[in-house]
Amino acid sequence: MQQKTQEMVVFAFLGAILVVVQFALSSLPNVEVVSLLVYIYAKVFGKKALIPVYVFVLIEGLIYGFTIWWITYLYVWDILVLVSILTKNKDSVPVCALVTSLFGLSFGLLCSIPTFLIGGPGAGISFFLAGISFDIAHFAGNTLAALLLYKPLYAVISMLANKMHISAA
Repeated sequence: MQQKTQEMVVFAFLGAILVVVQFALSSLPNVEVVSLLVYIYAKVFGKKALIPVYVFVLIEGLIYGFTIWWITYLYVWDILVLVSILTKNKDSVPVCALVTSLFGLSFGLLCSIPTFLIGGPGAGISFFLAGISFDIAHFAGNTLAALLLYKPLYAVISMLANKMHISAA
């Protein structure tokens, strides 16, 4: 029982970290470390990484409102977790940089799906095209973040998992 409680506290804390780092970098358009942290969480915790991800998604909705962008958060982060888990045996800085940078580049396309479904093809395509410059910035920011921060952040989060005896699922 105590182990499960510890896990939930750690995952709530990791979810809160996602909110804090996103807010801290919010003045820089599409420059963020949330993607990198979600990638690392998935590498360290496996599918349990969805817990801090959904803590993040819920808090984001509470702060910014549950509108159409929030719907996208319900699946885009799942995709990153899934891809990260699938590349678990290929643990390296270049793989992390590739996964997170391609995620950043495709973020606008993934987020245009609800607009496409609700507003029609024209709305979805317009939404996607209007955000391409942000997707390029997202790509560059994620690449740089992965190259500079993957190893130290992975070491810290792995150490936390080991100290708290949290295994991957």
